[in-house]
Amino acid sequence: MSIRLGELLVLQGVITPEQQVEILETQRSSGRPFGVIAEEQFGIEPGAIEQAWAVQYAMIAQRVDPAELDIPAQVLELITKRQAWQFGFVPYAINGEEIMLVAARETLARSLRFVNWRLNGICTFSICDLKTLRRGLETHYPFPGADMELVDRFFKKRPAA
Repeated sequence: MSIRLGELLVLQGVITPEQQVEILETQRSSGRPFGVIAEEQFGIEPGAIEQAWAVQYAMIAQRVDPAELDIPAQVLELITKRQAWQFGFVPYAINGEEIMLVAARETLARSLRFVNWRLNGICTFSICDLKTLRRGLETHYPFPGADMELVDRFFKKRPAA
């Protein structure tokens, strides 16, 4: 099941139903993305749009447990341990030009921004919960000296606007 971005923003109290209707009217005539219009017309923070988008994406994305995967070394070498933990994702396969990654809903927007400027190719995200992601990171990117406080800081970091 999926829910539209505007519906999520209304449910989250970010916009009103009336604002949603106005944005949709503008979108129909302009063809521009809903989130961009919401930012411009009503001053909605980009971070709020990103978080709603991450919730929406998590509803439809494939579920993957990275700790259960046998990931080739060449895939793990795409990023450093620090990058994996800081941006909250694990690459798990390469299929031609496509790089397959897994992130938690809470780290998805941050992960996406990172891979857009760092990895070449088409990147496809799967989803897991934070606990599962943490286990996957510990399995594939052990980070000596990383305590739970450090991990929590990475995972609780709000997306940059």
